[in-house]
Amino acid sequence: MFLKRAVWLLCLVLVLSLTACSNPTGADQSKGDKLKVSVSFNALKEFTQAVGQDKVEIETIIPDGMEPHDFEPKAQDMVTLSKAKVFVYSGLGMEAWVEETVAAADNKDLVVVEASKGADVIMNTEPEEIDEHGQYDPHIWLSLKGAQLAVKNIRDGLIQADPANKAYYEQNSESFIRELETLYEEYDKKFKEVDKKNFVTGHAAFGYLCREFGLIQSSVEDVFSEGEPSAKQLTQLVEYCKENDIRTIFAEEMASPEVSQTLAREVGAEVKSIYTMESQEDDLSYLERMRSNLFQIYDSLSK
Repeated sequence: MFLKRAVWLLCLVLVLSLTACSNPTGADQSKGDKLKVSVSFNALKEFTQAVGQDKVEIETIIPDGMEPHDFEPKAQDMVTLSKAKVFVYSGLGMEAWVEETVAAADNKDLVVVEASKGADVIMNTEPEEIDEHGQYDPHIWLSLKGAQLAVKNIRDGLIQADPANKAYYEQNSESFIRELETLYEEYDKKFKEVDKKNFVTGHAAFGYLCREFGLIQSSVEDVFSEGEPSAKQLTQLVEYCKENDIRTIFAEEMASPEVSQTLAREVGAEVKSIYTMESQEDDLSYLERMRSNLFQIYDSLSK
């Protein structure tokens, strides 16, 4: 592990050195009118775009289709951060590589935004999860209140980096937050009207959303989408589904759809897709995907 890390750092220094030689004055930044922003994954890109609109140029570090929990940055990602003015990451252990990567990029002017800063966090309870990933459930962007918090933190970061456009960022953030709040109010009313509160997902990513709407999730995989259930756990899930009249099993692109399908067959349920917003999916916006998630969950509870 040490040798691998040493080689990675050596490659990083070489790439950064070559980049500095090819652009000693940083002219590419000064020529453009747009603020260069790097973000860790898709949901944060959409939040940043909503706030910055035509004032920002955004690069996403984690490629679409890659599980963020498993991502390791490459030397080129350090180059991207070395040129950026703002870096937005979610936090709460979602991107374990951030501290080391930002330090390696050595960009003294970089404004670093932790989108989940100030959150009322959900604590992990499984010792294995805490040892491997930390004490927090990181999936705060999958809730509407969490999205609002992220937008506010991103707004503040953009203003810090570009104070001349403060009013512009504030206006855009207020507009997007109103859309998020309108969707929240719509489904807060809907979920209060249903008696059933339990649903089953591919992995336990919807804790914050459940807390907002008084729902209860059970999952095929854990918070970090790792490992498949044992035969005993699968039997317990089957019993859970039957006891709670679960007729829909939700599956995500990143988390073992085969196991969800097996579970659905066992209990006579259907499998439907739900979005985790980590990658760009189906050419839909964050709000469109969130509305789809809420509708699908509500529909499953109404049956």
